[in-house]
Amino acid sequence: MDSQPKRTLHLFKGFGIELEYMIVSKTDLRVLPITDKLIYDEVGKYVSDVEFGDIAWSNELVLHVVELKTQGPAKSLEGLCSKFQEHIRKINQMLEKHDAMLLPTGAHPLMNPDTDTKLWPHEHNAVYEAYNRIFNCKGHGWANLQSTHINLPFADDEEFAKLHAAIRMVLPVLPALSASSPILDGKATGMFDTRLDVYRKNQLKIPSITGKVIPEPVFSKKDYEEQILQRMYHDVAPYDPEGTLQEEFLNSRGAIARFERNTIEIRLLDIQESPVADLAIAQATVAVLQALIAERWVNLEKLKQFDENRLADILENVIEHGQEAIIRDLEFLSCFGFKCTDNCTAGELWRHLAAECVVLEEQPDVQHALNVILSRGNLAKRILEATSQNPDKQTIVKVYSQLATCLHKGGVFLPEKPC
Repeated sequence: MDSQPKRTLHLFKGFGIELEYMIVSKTDLRVLPITDKLIYDEVGKYVSDVEFGDIAWSNELVLHVVELKTQGPAKSLEGLCSKFQEHIRKINQMLEKHDAMLLPTGAHPLMNPDTDTKLWPHEHNAVYEAYNRIFNCKGHGWANLQSTHINLPFADDEEFAKLHAAIRMVLPVLPALSASSPILDGKATGMFDTRLDVYRKNQLKIPSITGKVIPEPVFSKKDYEEQILQRMYHDVAPYDPEGTLQEEFLNSRGAIARFERNTIEIRLLDIQESPVADLAIAQATVAVLQALIAERWVNLEKLKQFDENRLADILENVIEHGQEAIIRDLEFLSCFGFKCTDNCTAGELWRHLAAECVVLEEQPDVQHALNVILSRGNLAKRILEATSQNPDKQTIVKVYSQLATCLHKGGVFLPEKPC
């Protein structure tokens, strides 16, 4: 969670990336709660963070997930995938003695959260215990989700307004690229992004924490604190008498403002089969945000007019249908310079945006990963191609083991040509 710049940086002058992976058995994909053992093997003590210069490892809520993150702001997204890949191979080598490996994708397809969940028991666990007491974290939306976070800086209120306005517009269509969780409880769910569908509902006990996932249209620190943060803190207070959760991290929207370090953290993305695909999506996202902030198609005031309910309708459609989601809001499409006289799909919108904005010629591996996503579909679609719509456990284990191989090798998953 600390991959953000501590000092003030202007728009797109620094980047923080966080990648979450699950630790599983190499033989049957059984969930293994041994992140603390992994960290202990590296540094000889149970700590929450291990720093290696550019990249750090850290724990998460549950004991079977490890997070890899940039240590401080990276000046560029270029080259980050190889740095992350190096650490993935190192971790996999360390896990061999446990007959374990890292598993990608947004959700484990076979995990039973009721029996497989163990919370992180070491430092900082007071926060996790508070969450568990209030929400019961033995659920897919807590214990079985792996995501990619993109952290982007802003220097002042003016830059915050621009960045927040642009991010809110991109959030609804991001799962078209990033969805990678089509199977849960051993069954195809009928959704491409099941992780997000569960995530958006798992804190309904206190609705203001997640809201509509799409943030409200607020464009200053003062308004954000009054309309989002203080309302959230007020609502959680009866359940949190110690005040453990009265912090910005409580905010569970798809993008959250972190004023303590002047960043906005995009949290909506399912993790992919390897860092090269995650960085392809990150670079495409940043390219579109840069174009929106530069007012390439419409002015920023136009973007600010879209309320969270209107954008959430698009998001829910994309969560279910991925790139095949039909977008009927022509005014939304026009904000991206996409002249559509009739309905178009989220995939068509992204192919338009990639052609308009994304330049990856000097990064052939990243370009290839994005091309696969745009031409063959997001990872969820490719997983379903490999498993069929009604897979048995043996098929699921086979396909997800192939995905784990992709992660170790740094490749892109194609059903007919596994990594």
